[in-house]
Amino acid sequence: MAGPKYPGFDTLALHAGQSPDPATGSRAVPVYQTTSYVFRDTEHAASLFNMERAGHVYSRISNPTVAVLEERMAALEGGVGAIATASGQAALHLAVATLMGAGSHIVASGALYGGSHNLLGYTLKRFGIETTFVNGRNLGDWKKAVRENTRLLFGETLGNPGIDVLNIPAIAEIAHAAKVPLLVDATCCITPRRSSWEAMAWRSAGCWSIPGASIGRLRENSRR
Repeated sequence: MAGPKYPGFDTLALHAGQSPDPATGSRAVPVYQTTSYVFRDTEHAASLFNMERAGHVYSRISNPTVAVLEERMAALEGGVGAIATASGQAALHLAVATLMGAGSHIVASGALYGGSHNLLGYTLKRFGIETTFVNGRNLGDWKKAVRENTRLLFGETLGNPGIDVLNIPAIAEIAHAAKVPLLVDATCCITPRRSSWEAMAWRSAGCWSIPGASIGRLRENSRR
């Protein structure tokens, strides 16, 4: 008996995270330009604020239009969820701040966008988070740099400025052996869905906008 047929990449890119509007039948995603939402009653409001049911209470936290984007990005990348941000740099900072704490250590490829290098090498140091930069192409350097307090491995799919291709499967193995997640900055390139990353900071650097998203996968047996 044939198994279920899941939507392909093209279908996910067009429709993931959204159903036609039940009131109007609109196929396109509506733009909900609102900050606040109406509750049916106090019980409904309480269940939303207690996160006992899905829904929206304030657009700074979530918004129906943004939720479609987040679900679609997660579906395209094989993630369990995503958080959209105003920029890729914000997505990276959000992912790191969620995973790290004072006294933590990061091992990162030295081939990074300048803003990311400054974040890891200077800004996070003020908060007690240290980063060791390694030659992204040398797997031995990655292994040697891992410490007892290492909590994250980080690199870009195409490193700056030499467009170095990150060996995601090999570096993922090093991360998993150390029981830490691998965070990948996708910089516009869709990461292979079968790659073994746990977190992604997706960014676009086009001429019109600089959106970002932090996408996550679940993995057991981690230090965090």
